[in-house]
Amino acid sequence: MSARVSSFDSNGGWFFAADPGQSYLEQTIFWAPEVLATVIPVRPALIAGPYSPVRLDLSNLDDGQLRQGPDGWHAVMHLRGVEHRIWCKEAPLVSAAYTVEYPLDRDFEFRVDAGRRLWRGLNGRPQGAPLHALSVYRRRRLALALRALDARTDGATYREIAEVLLPAHRIGKRDWRTHDLRSQIVRLVKTGFALAQDGYRALLRPPSRRK
Repeated sequence: MSARVSSFDSNGGWFFAADPGQSYLEQTIFWAPEVLATVIPVRPALIAGPYSPVRLDLSNLDDGQLRQGPDGWHAVMHLRGVEHRIWCKEAPLVSAAYTVEYPLDRDFEFRVDAGRRLWRGLNGRPQGAPLHALSVYRRRRLALALRALDARTDGATYREIAEVLLPAHRIGKRDWRTHDLRSQIVRLVKTGFALAQDGYRALLRPPSRRK
């Protein structure tokens, strides 16, 4: 089991070695547990009584899945195609029994949900969708916002962006300035700019479920 030491970044990530020729989809990105609510904090469990704990084995993870940071060890493992992020203060043990610890904060229910899904995965049970899963509509809107940002950065006009992103809506030049579609494209571009600055961090924290 090997790892690389790194330093903490104020944006919540870690300065681990990365391949600039690959996108973030092609390599593992690590996040600090205080930034990403679904990172599961674990520690070795004291086994007592007649219980038969489920064991967590991190020994077969490579450098792309297990890293050491100043605050402890970070792991990203996959169970039945589902990603789970785990943090422990001490070096992971081989096939050990662990306990999960969560603070009673605003993200408690989302943290517990992440732990429940890990437990189900370790037991070979369906893990289900996470509480913070983005809806299809929101995923589409975020994708459109980033595409609109790229186009606007490259010098495209709002009307040109609309013609590419929403080709089904053909608006004449005379009606364009006052059409609702122009306002929609402007909002998409603004959303894209906000995401590119630091708004993307809001996606790491599930929204409050309080009414």
